[in-house]
Amino acid sequence: MFREFPYLYAGSLAYEESISPPTPGAPQRAVIVRDGGRVVGASTGLPLVAETAEFARPSSRMATAGGDLLLRRIGMLREYRGRGLYREFFAGANGMRAPSAGFRWMALCGVVRPENHPGDPPTTCRSMRIWQKFGYTRSSELVTQYEWQDLDETAPSAKDMLFWLKAL
Repeated sequence: MFREFPYLYAGSLAYEESISPPTPGAPQRAVIVRDGGRVVGASTGLPLVAETAEFARPSSRMATAGGDLLLRRIGMLREYRGRGLYREFFAGANGMRAPSAGFRWMALCGVVRPENHPGDPPTTCRSMRIWQKFGYTRSSELVTQYEWQDLDETAPSAKDMLFWLKAL
């Protein structure tokens, strides 16, 4: 699903093994959406302070400590979007927050692409619109960069990643 717009990720197992993993032993959570035995969507989450340096760095710009922010990654295959599944998916993913863990914020992070990007098919439903629908607010102060290789690139390049926050 990350080969699709907006990520256009051309990664490989070798590249994945070369990047820094999250902090070993950090509490991680996942929600998997299946159609029969096929995985059609997934969301993972872990405390921002346990994330890679690229994702943890913006927490220093928040008035709150990074330890009370849970970072989530979320995605669903294109053919399953627009069917109302996100409602159930977000309900399950919101259960990740573990109230006893003391998280005050949940964050999503998405790549910034121009509205007229040539890789954007006309039928794309932008993730950020869905995130707004489920209560996430764009945080223009929380931006980081992360490197990966796009499908049309010969080497990894830095991409701006913007955080969207939801108070818990």
